[in-house]
Amino acid sequence: MTSPLLKRPGAVAAETPDTDIAAHYGEPVQEQRALERGSGWIDRSNRGVVRVSGPDRLGWLNDLTSQLLRDLAPGTATESLVMDANGRLLHHLSVVDDGTALWAHVEPGTAAGLTAFLDSMRFMLRVEVADLSDERAVVTVAGPERSAVLDAVRDTLPPGTPLRPAVDETDLFLPVTALETVTEALTAAGARPAGLWAYEARRIAAHRPRLGLDTDHRAIAHETGWIGSAVHLEKGCYPGQETVARVHNLGRPPRRLVMLHLDGTAERLPERGAAIELDGRTVGTVGSSARHFELGPIALGLVKRTVPVDAEFVVDGIAAGQEVVVSPDTGANAQISLRRRPN
Repeated sequence: MTSPLLKRPGAVAAETPDTDIAAHYGEPVQEQRALERGSGWIDRSNRGVVRVSGPDRLGWLNDLTSQLLRDLAPGTATESLVMDANGRLLHHLSVVDDGTALWAHVEPGTAAGLTAFLDSMRFMLRVEVADLSDERAVVTVAGPERSAVLDAVRDTLPPGTPLRPAVDETDLFLPVTALETVTEALTAAGARPAGLWAYEARRIAAHRPRLGLDTDHRAIAHETGWIGSAVHLEKGCYPGQETVARVHNLGRPPRRLVMLHLDGTAERLPERGAAIELDGRTVGTVGSSARHFELGPIALGLVKRTVPVDAEFVVDGIAAGQEVVVSPDTGANAQISLRRRPN
């Protein structure tokens, strides 16, 4: 679905995989400032939306995903991962339970695959899985004044609209038919329309990766910084748990996530997937990039764990310094002592 909000004055479409929503509405720098200093709303209606209902939903999802969901309280925002048996990342879910159903939004174009996987694992449990991507649209409200804005539009929200209140932003799972009405109300309440460029710059600066943009088919949870936020280390078995436990206790991940501070004199951002080079050799690949209104051009990338933390790179022909996101010392937490048998 191409968002109807692309018809707003000044709207410019984003790039793949976000071409159905706006990159900006004509003033990307001011849009970023609004998200940091006031409030803004971001059209993320290209996100896939999956709803899981039924009395067994939380215990069932607890056994299939990486997060402790069994006792998730209504209205609590969290994240979770679906992995394969080898711990490779398949889906990243931003979730909230409303007391009767769990709602998740996922990367564009992935909801059908997630729904098919979950349906295949239902067996005799009392759960129902629905891909509502054509019926529901995610709008994110961010900024220090977002609570006041949301209070002002409370009566405009369709009854029963799920809200996912994360640490620094709130996701609304709106009916598609209410998208224009609610965003107009948010604007009238003082929230500025902000495109994906502003949101992505904020996300990258906060060291939050996106699955498929900042990861590849080999990526595991310890490489990305999702341990803790999306992976609970003390819960029971789920697909991929053996890899998580082995790396956490006995090994170290082969790569680590970094934020790259790019040379501001370059007139372009690096291509996604371009090589990160150190002394002429490839040590990683770059993912998302953006121009931040305070930090300048920044990006996320995966580099070999053994690369020195003070190394400087060349990324797609652009000089770059690094900011550590995942420590090279991540993992290997088991305390193993060998006792010598007494003579």
